[in-house]
Amino acid sequence: MDDHLTQHDWFVADRYTIADIALFAYTHVAEDGGFTLSDYPNVCRWLNRVASHPSHIPITEE
Repeated sequence: MDDHLTQHDWFVADRYTIADIALFAYTHVAEDGGFTLSDYPNVCRWLNRVASHPSHIPITEE
């Protein structure tokens, strides 16, 4: 993922797509599973890009 995001802002078609939505679903909680996302700066930037996209609807904890 990080390598791909070196040259692209999004995963498919150079725009926000269902691919980004699907990958975001698990990637944004990867640290909960023991993955250190700070080792992947492009992924971190992409996570912020997805989270700030106007179509993004955050999941909130109840």
